[in-house]
Amino acid sequence: MTIDEALKALENEKNIKFTDLLQICQANFKGPRIVGSHHIFKVPWAGKPWVNLQKDGKTAKGYQIKQVREALRKLKEIKEKADETLK
Repeated sequence: MTIDEALKALENEKNIKFTDLLQICQANFKGPRIVGSHHIFKVPWAGKPWVNLQKDGKTAKGYQIKQVREALRKLKEIKEKADETLK
């Protein structure tokens, strides 16, 4: 799944399955490292270099969806800048 496809899938914060969010993270980030019920994914930048998901029923929590969406946007920006540098 591309970053653009993932962002489109996450437009609506309601009724996104945890397993779908997990698949998006697995496709775009490094990991997961699983600690208890937490799925922790590394992202390629300094600062807060992870995305942390915790299963709570079948649907993903709204704040987790926002966190993943923001991380995907940042990853897309980084990749676009890298592509511009290579031109």
